[in-house]
Amino acid sequence: MTLVSAPLSGRAIGLAAVPDPVFAGAMVGPGTAIDPVREPTEAVSPVDGIVVSLHPHAFVVVDSDGHGVLTHLGIDTVQLNGAGFELLVNKGDSVTRGQGVVRWDPAGVETAGKSPICPVVALEATADSLTSLRESGDVATGETLFDWQ
Repeated sequence: MTLVSAPLSGRAIGLAAVPDPVFAGAMVGPGTAIDPVREPTEAVSPVDGIVVSLHPHAFVVVDSDGHGVLTHLGIDTVQLNGAGFELLVNKGDSVTRGQGVVRWDPAGVETAGKSPICPVVALEATADSLTSLRESGDVATGETLFDWQ
């Protein structure tokens, strides 16, 4: 089982509340989403593993069981072309749960006209493989978002 922890602090809202049909419809995979605290912060790795995909606005870490977890920082933030995001690791790096991956400012994303809501998705998973899914309430960085069976 893989425990997936919150990459940032905020309020858990569930994927259905994400203002993007691809995430809201769980087309990328099941998971949840966080409406982040509006202050400059580091998005951290939700699992121990290898950074297999890294963009200013999104990253994927694959754990030793082959589970890939996508953290997407905001919605349509690819259109910001990296402005307001700072990469703290490189693609191919090994990271530990809680290690900073991207520094960013959710309030700055909002000022730029984008949603700062962050989907956290279990790639290539089935909805019934996730348990203890957090879809409401305050969540702190490092707290469990869901378990992946």
